[in-house]
Order: sequence, then C-alpha cells, then structure tokens
Amino acid sequence: MTALRSLIPYLLRYRSKLMIGLVCLVLKDIAGVAMPLVIRAGVDTLSSGGGMPGVLRMCALLLAISVLKGAFQYGMRVIIIGASRDIEFDLRNDLFRRLVELSPDFHARSRTGDIMARATNDLNAVRMMAGPGLMYWTETSLTFVLAVAVMASQDWRLALLAILPAPAVSLAVIFFGRRIHARFERIQEMFAGISSRVQENLSGVRIVRAFAQERAEIETFETLNRAYIAQNLRLVRISGVFEPLLECMIGLTFLIVLWAGGRAVVEARISLGSFVMFNTYMGMLVWPMIALGWVVNLMQRGTASLARINQIFAERPSIAAPLAPVKLGRVRGDLRFEGVTVRHDSLLALDSVNLKIQGGETVAIVGRTGSGKSTLVNLVPRLMDPAAGNVTLDGTDLRELSPDELRRNIGFVPQETFLFSSTVGENIAFGVEHADEDRIRWAAEIAGLAPDIANFPDGYRTMVGERGITLSGGQKQRVAIARAILRDPAILILDDALSSVDTLTEEKILTGLTEVMRGRTVILISHRVSTVRVADRIVVLDAGRIVEHGTHGELAAAGGYYEDLHRKQLLEEELEAS
Repeated sequence: MTALRSLIPYLLRYRSKLMIGLVCLVLKDIAGVAMPLVIRAGVDTLSSGGGMPGVLRMCALLLAISVLKGAFQYGMRVIIIGASRDIEFDLRNDLFRRLVELSPDFHARSRTGDIMARATNDLNAVRMMAGPGLMYWTETSLTFVLAVAVMASQDWRLALLAILPAPAVSLAVIFFGRRIHARFERIQEMFAGISSRVQENLSGVRIVRAFAQERAEIETFETLNRAYIAQNLRLVRISGVFEPLLECMIGLTFLIVLWAGGRAVVEARISLGSFVMFNTYMGMLVWPMIALGWVVNLMQRGTASLARINQIFAERPSIAAPLAPVKLGRVRGDLRFEGVTVRHDSLLALDSVNLKIQGGETVAIVGRTGSGKSTLVNLVPRLMDPAAGNVTLDGTDLRELSPDELRRNIGFVPQETFLFSSTVGENIAFGVEHADEDRIRWAAEIAGLAPDIANFPDGYRTMVGERGITLSGGQKQRVAIARAILRDPAILILDDALSSVDTLTEEKILTGLTEVMRGRTVILISHRVSTVRVADRIVVLDAGRIVEHGTHGELAAAGGYYEDLHRKQLLEEELEAS
C-alpha cells in the first residue's frame, strides 16, 4: 500500500482525464447491464404472443444501446489508457531527473543493468497497473455489482446461487496473489542481473575478445538466462493454475443456475425472459471473474515494480544545495583545504590535509598510485564532501554554495575520460550553451586535437561512437581538455589529463595551455615531471598526507619522492634518446 500511495500524486495530476474516463466507464457498464433487460422484454413479448412489431422495437433498442456501449467503451479506453501513458511519461522524467541528481556514491554502488531494468521493465509494469489494471479493476467490480443487483431484484435465491463462487474466488486471489507478487519480484531482480551482465560485456567487449573469453561469457550468460526462464516458468505454472481454477468455479456456477433457473421457469416462479436474462448476466460475469485473475496479476506486478522504482526515489543526493546558498559573484579562485579528511568506506583517502592555493596560481599534485590525488581534486567541484575539515573558495565553504553555480566556474578533466555517442564538436561543446564553431575550433587547437580532426571523414561532425570508441585514448583525452577549456572556467583541473599522449604532443598541449592558464587557478595531476614542472608549486601526496611541497627546483634537490621520480624519468629520456 505504501508503494501505491506514491502513485497518488501522478493520478491526481490527471484527475480531469481520469474522471471523464471514469464517467465513460460507468455509462458503458450501465448500458451493458441494461442490455439483458431489453433481451428479457423481447423474449417475454415473443412468449406472450405480442407479435413482431414489439420484438423489432426491442431489437432497435438493443442496437442503440450497443452503439452507446461501444462509444463509451472507446472513450473509456482511449482516455484512461492515454492518462496512464501520461503518468508513464512523468514517471520516466522524474526517474531520470533523480538519477542525474544523485551523487556519484549512489552510482558507484548501483549496477547499471539494475537501473536500466527499473527504468524499462518496471516502469512498463507500473503503467500497466495505472492504466489497464485500474481500469479493468473498476470496470469488473462495477459490472459485478450492477449485474448482481439487477439479478437479486428479480430472484434473490437465483442471484445468491450465481455469486456462490465469490468467497472461493476471493480466497484464491489472496492465496495466488501473494505468490505471484513474490515470484515477479524475483523475476525482476534476475532481469536486472541479466541486463547488468549484457551491459558489462558490451562495454568491455574489447577485453573479452583480447582474453578470448567469448565462450566463457556466453556460457555464463546462458546460465543466467536459463535461471531467468526457470523463474518465469514458475510464475507461468502458478498463473496457469489460477486462471483455469476461476473458470472451473464459473462453469460450476453456470450448471447450478441452469438447473435452479430451469426449475423456476417450470414452476412458473420466473418468466422465460427472466431465465434468459439470468443466463445473459451469467455470461457477463464470466469476464469479470476471469479478468480478476489477470487484474490481480497486473496489480501485483505493478506494486512490486513500483516498490523497486520508489527505492530510487527514496535515495537522496549526498551532495545537495543548501536552503539559502551563498552567491559566488566574480570568482578569484582562492582555494583552501583546512584539516580535510576523506574516507572511502573504512579506508582513509586523505588525512588532515592543509593546502592553500592562491587565485591564478598553478599547483601540481604528484604521488604514488592511491595516495589521494584524485580524491583531493574531486572535493573542489563537490563531487564528494570531506568527512572532516572543510574546503573553501574565496573564503566561502563549498557546502554553503550551490553545486550548480560552483561547477559552472570549473573546467574538469577527470582521470577517466567519458565521451557521448555524438559528434566530436558536440562532445567539445558539452555543457556550454550556444558554443560557436570558432570557439570550438579554438579549444581544439589549444588541446592539440585540430590536426587529428582535420583528418576525420566529417571533421567536427564526425560521430565518435559509444563512449568514444572510434577515438584513441590520447584523442579522447584531448577532446576532454578542449571541453574543459571551452567553458572559460575560473578554475581548471587536469587529473592526469595527458597520460595517454606522447611527450611531443604533451609539449604542444602545454605550450597551448600556457596562455589559457594565465590568470586562472589550475590544479595539475600527473606522474610526469615534464608536465608538472610548469607549475608554480608542486605538492607531493603520500598515504593521504602532504609530505613535500615547493617548486620544481626545490623538490628536485630535496632528496624525497619527487627527486626519485625526476631522476628515473631523466634516465628513461636518456635511454630513449640513445
């Protein structure tokens, strides 16, 4: 019931449509219930020798009622099912909005395939519940009540026999409904697992082929698929028992009514027309009783799926804007890390880090793998918050700022480059509204990408493929650099952004960036001394702590990690030169 309550705001949003559809549903059911009464009058007219004129009048009336019933049924289906599509549209938009708003930690612990299953299969099950499910639930209930009321007004004993299976049907619905719900939840979980497996294999298809694991992955998928089919067959088996059981109960009721009604006609307690009317009503009640099983199935599936979707809606972003955010104004770019501590689960990523970066200063960060470099720079655009301490921009704690406004002033090239399945130009212009072609070309020139684009078949309109699969690692990094530059940010963060380019290309890019970096706060992360030596200051991290800081010259003579790194890279350069 909690899951269903979450659907009420969406139903209320389209209450006008739903009310009109409900009116059509009621009028359709009234017309349907009136038809057996007309049939009774026609049969009684014939049996009493009333002649053909009276019968023809009843036929004309029956035809008119049938036309009205068809018109109302059409309106009912179009309006109510149309409203369910509107609800689906709103739910999908809200779900996507929530997924985009949620912080990186949610996506780190959630499988992409599971999220996709909720956004497709589960959403469709909710639509079926909100449209056909609610519509047929109301229609069958109203038809049942109206038909039984008319039958009881004619002969309450016969009406009682007609509804004899109702308690047994209710018990069957409760018994089977719970099992259908549980099995469908399990099916959706297994579908999410299959979706995740497919997504991982498609994303990592090069690795699968490089390690010749095609057969192993196919066999793993086949195992998952067999388990999924087996679980579906369990649901089919229980549904296969449920629906024939209902039909069996209905068939027995027909037999009882036929016997008892026949006796009533012979004993002249009811007319032949009334007996035909009772049988017509019994035929009308077949659909509600059979549909009850289908509707229960839809409702159970829908509530199970809605509960899974609500789990995402219940998530709250760990990074959120304050109620009254401080306005940034003109950003100078002064950054200060004060006693910053960050934990990843039980692991300490940063330990009481204190660092001050002046506006317009270029600071490089180096250190061993896992020393906390990426964690440090992820704090600046508030992709995460510190467990202790604070980070300030121009003297204001980042938690007092709107994340959107903060990030608009930051150009960020993350360690893992992500490109969208669109053109090179669109990927460069991502996040910049109304970017003109000249600025895009300028950014590509600075990033050292323009010569490569000149050789692409469609230039800046060349499609890069999913996740930039048609580009090399170095080209993808340069697209990301151009994207960050185009934003004209006050703060530029390059997290190992030149690791996939050769030293010659690196030198060209750094030369181009020299002018761009002037007047901006720049944070460089790299394992190459050739990259970080251009910085005003260099900070060395080790095990989440700052162990060295100074200029290139100072650290190269200090006898620490940086001097060791510098010496090794000088040796590599000498070996390459020889």
